[in-house]
Amino acid sequence: MSDVLTVARSWADADPHDGDRAEIEALIAAGSTAELSSRFAGPLTFGTAGLRGPLRAGPAGMNAAVVTRAAAGLGAWLAGSGHTGGGVVIGYDARRRSDEFARISASVLTAAGFAVQVLPLPLPTPVLSFAVRHLGCVAGVMVTASHNPPDDNGYKVYLGDGAQLVPPADREIEAAIAAVGPARDVPLSDDWLTLADDVAADYVAAVVAALEPARVPFRRDLVVAYTAMHGVGAATTRAVFTAAGLAEPVSVPEQDAPDPTFRTVAFPNTEEPGATDLLKALAARVGADVAIAQDPDADRCAVVCGGRQLTGDEVGALLADWLLRRGVRGTYAASLVSGSLLYQLTLAHEVPFAETPTGFKWIIRAGSPAAPLVFGYEEALGYAVTPSVARDKDGVSASLAVALLAAELAAEGRTLIDRLDELAREHGLFATGQLSVRVEDLSLISGAMARLRAAPPAQLLGRPVQAADLAEADPPVDAVRLLGDGVRVIVRPSGTEPKLKAYLETVVPVHDDAGVLAARGRGADELDQLRAEMAAALGL
Repeated sequence: MSDVLTVARSWADADPHDGDRAEIEALIAAGSTAELSSRFAGPLTFGTAGLRGPLRAGPAGMNAAVVTRAAAGLGAWLAGSGHTGGGVVIGYDARRRSDEFARISASVLTAAGFAVQVLPLPLPTPVLSFAVRHLGCVAGVMVTASHNPPDDNGYKVYLGDGAQLVPPADREIEAAIAAVGPARDVPLSDDWLTLADDVAADYVAAVVAALEPARVPFRRDLVVAYTAMHGVGAATTRAVFTAAGLAEPVSVPEQDAPDPTFRTVAFPNTEEPGATDLLKALAARVGADVAIAQDPDADRCAVVCGGRQLTGDEVGALLADWLLRRGVRGTYAASLVSGSLLYQLTLAHEVPFAETPTGFKWIIRAGSPAAPLVFGYEEALGYAVTPSVARDKDGVSASLAVALLAAELAAEGRTLIDRLDELAREHGLFATGQLSVRVEDLSLISGAMARLRAAPPAQLLGRPVQAADLAEADPPVDAVRLLGDGVRVIVRPSGTEPKLKAYLETVVPVHDDAGVLAARGRGADELDQLRAEMAAALGL
């Protein structure tokens, strides 16, 4: 116990922030060794999406000292990579302390010799990704915790190509951060620039130009219900819709303005049960053709049609189908845990398809000079419909694309669900779902993965399946794939939560006599059976 008190005193002495230092000193004075042990168990891990953690003082939280050392480590790594003197652009969302962490990062990186520019107000993450290349910077920093709980914040790093880090850069930056001395001793400079509004305006223009809304003649008749989920997407989304000639979306008033408490939702994640309830109610009141919910930093979006929230796989297939029918050729990509319908669509249209590890850091790097990436998605509601604009998932451009597709269909008396039914009749019904098991003891996850690798099931849904250990793939992925005729399961530990996830898929033929409705019923039953079979196979 005395050791943690000594370490905590040393950290407090070096903490440059009065409030954070007082927080640690109060815990020391109260003898709160259990809480101090939690905060000093180790530093936040600098992963491929940067840092993310609870707002609290100490090395295991997001605070001024941690951000100071992270910015110094990033600057040292960039300098060691030959980028001394280059530009760095910094953005931030509306969470607590995001603007403060952006200013700290700007001061540290400016003192380290970089020309630093900071976006003028809280803006969506895809605007920052766009700004990196648009301004010719060597790197970008986005202060955001995306859809994490209200008490979290984070620090996401983009390289000069506008994409997130991939290994080994994350480990190298983490090592550079560890080599930084006390936060109080890190040099600072206020000689950085606050940008005007033109970067966000240029992003809006680029998104609209890429999606060619003039090709949809009746787009202004579309009624869209929308929520920013208390985040930063509303103003940019309205600007995109206006520039594209669409009517302004009807917003959920309680969720339109940024609010770091996220007071109307239990969890600010569009995938969570209940998160879109206010949006669905608004859509019903105004007779919306489609309803769209963005997560707090607007890099993901959910879609509701006819009162039903579509899955990420359904929206991904709809957007890909729309682009393919528009004649957009190039590489179409999806993460390995996403559904298989996209692959079938690319076969039908004879365009390249790429399957990647999970995460947009991989999806956005798919393609080749001969066939660059033109669309990518992941089942967790992330879509890149304009990868030439923002090299990351982008909920703003995806919202516009969904609206334009819905407008095309509405002009013909059809809906997004109608188009899904047509795709099911053409290619079969691809039913996807998850089995997600949260644990307190992380050894349960490693044990379940070991059992699965040692003795994978020979059959699922009564069909033979073959197991493939994706840890032996290139790049290696901690996952196991089970594949058979019309059935597929991928099991992997969550990268962000103490969960083991099994991604389930069954393909159901659509018969003329029974139709799509019967196929959907059978698909739901088979997903339930897959959940039960995989729960037994994993022993959890």
